[in-house]
Amino acid sequence: MGHLLVVESWVGSMSRLLPRAIREGGHEFTFLTRDLHHYLRSAPEGTAHPLLGARNIITVDTNDPEALLPEAERLHAVLGFDGVLTSCDYYLSTAARIAGHLGLPGPGPEAVENACRKDATRRILADAGLPQPRFAVHEEWADIASAAREIGYPLVVKPVDLCAGMFVRRVDDEAELAAAFQALADFPVNARGQRRAPVVLLEELLDGPEVSVETVSHGGAVHVVGVTDKSIGGAPAFIETGHMFPAALTPADTEAAEQTALGALKALGLTDGVVAHTEIKLTSAGPRVVEVNPRPAGNRITELVRHVTGIDLAAAFVDAALGTVPDLRRTDTGLSSAAIGFLVPHTAGTLEALDGSELRGAPGVLEVQLAEPGKAVKAAGSNNEYLGHVMAGDADGPGARDRVEALLAGLRAGLVIR
Repeated sequence: MGHLLVVESWVGSMSRLLPRAIREGGHEFTFLTRDLHHYLRSAPEGTAHPLLGARNIITVDTNDPEALLPEAERLHAVLGFDGVLTSCDYYLSTAARIAGHLGLPGPGPEAVENACRKDATRRILADAGLPQPRFAVHEEWADIASAAREIGYPLVVKPVDLCAGMFVRRVDDEAELAAAFQALADFPVNARGQRRAPVVLLEELLDGPEVSVETVSHGGAVHVVGVTDKSIGGAPAFIETGHMFPAALTPADTEAAEQTALGALKALGLTDGVVAHTEIKLTSAGPRVVEVNPRPAGNRITELVRHVTGIDLAAAFVDAALGTVPDLRRTDTGLSSAAIGFLVPHTAGTLEALDGSELRGAPGVLEVQLAEPGKAVKAAGSNNEYLGHVMAGDADGPGARDRVEALLAGLRAGLVIR
């Protein structure tokens, strides 16, 4: 039995999948957080959040890595940890630093930090000659405006240290760029109370579909689990509206996506003890790296993978943190594809009606999760404003996405926001 130190967590699906994987693996965990109420608020009324099933819950300032390292060392001397992990992007580099400081398994802290900073990723991939969009990184408006003219409109504006598509925008001219620049300047602290880097990343707008390559690395070898496709909406934002696993690609496109992702992971040094989610654009000029995330995929992609292959990426994440060989054996699940679609609100107000009762138990449906009437709704600007999702599978081929889209169309017809 292993004892894991979990440093914060997202409050979405991985905050439930991770404790389950730890428990089912016969392990236990100690949970560190600076704000326990952040998790209490995310649990349905009358239930306990799975993270509260920790052997120990310790309140400490997780936003101060320098003070946290000696505190983790003191706790390690008493409790004896076998690995350190987090599902929250804002603490991935902190968890890696703690693991390194304690001599526990895991990727190098610098590699994780570089992957978590979009500007550092861009520079490292450029030095390695990896295919990616033309880009520029600046802090001052005059430099940003000049770089945008050089790259050429339309382009994409990104923060270098936020997640879930927050403040990622397409801009078509300098006026839109100025508005995006100001929006970022008005958001100096992230949702976990950490001060943001004030730099802005500009990228060439890429054509073509986007996919993600799900990988697990151990012992210096990176294993490709598969490729997931992605649908995007909400322009000028880039909101993920759905995914399907495996992606319906030609063998050549699948190979191109996989090899590009492997090259990016190697360039960043993420080849041992990492479950990664690498986003690739399959452009008309060839594959381009969008992002490298040194953690399991979000938005229930890990569950799509599990439904089709039997591989549990949350369990692989735990194994990687413990330095043990992840179980990547495929099993016959009876499904050829699985897809998820998200209900994305386009107007603000109060949710008055959303009924998915007829979907539950329908053929092929794997999950239905919907917001309750009375919920305050705002028009989606990122992946944080969903009103729910539907997941379905197809036993015969790549038909899961079409099935999900048909089910979502029925939900949208009965959606009332006032």
